[in-house]
Amino acid sequence: MLSRLCCVRRLVIVLVVFLGVMLQSSPAEAAIDSYVVRFLRVTEPIALETDTQGETRPFSPEEISRGKQLFESNCMNCHVGGATLPDPQISLSLTKLKGANPPRDNISSLVAYFRKPMTYDGSEETYWCREVPESWMSQEQVENLAAFILRAAQKAPGWGAEDF
Repeated sequence: MLSRLCCVRRLVIVLVVFLGVMLQSSPAEAAIDSYVVRFLRVTEPIALETDTQGETRPFSPEEISRGKQLFESNCMNCHVGGATLPDPQISLSLTKLKGANPPRDNISSLVAYFRKPMTYDGSEETYWCREVPESWMSQEQVENLAAFILRAAQKAPGWGAEDF
């Protein structure tokens, strides 16, 4: 009876350890932000336009998540929910990004904007947004940031809505 109880006890311990290992998320899964999965619907690489010729590049859920982190730490004070607090008429909605001069609805154009922010009509530099030099964010980082903004503009409920 005692040996049977020990066998059952060992079996339970092995089962608990096995389930704990199996249910524990992998490091790659942990790097994916739940907002990116739930609201942006990114669970595998997605193709985003990189230029005005329609070229695309895949962005992984991890890259979009890193872009979200950059947005939260550098842009959210003025662009909460895709709004633009200093100028509420110009949000980060896909319509407004497309309507800018030049349009800012692809990775390259957003990166160019980050590197040298211009007014919405493109007539002069703006100081509402900070310039993002290479010494601050690498090319990969600004591309991830741009990817997050574009995907949010495409999919996030209420992103850039004028009546939030």
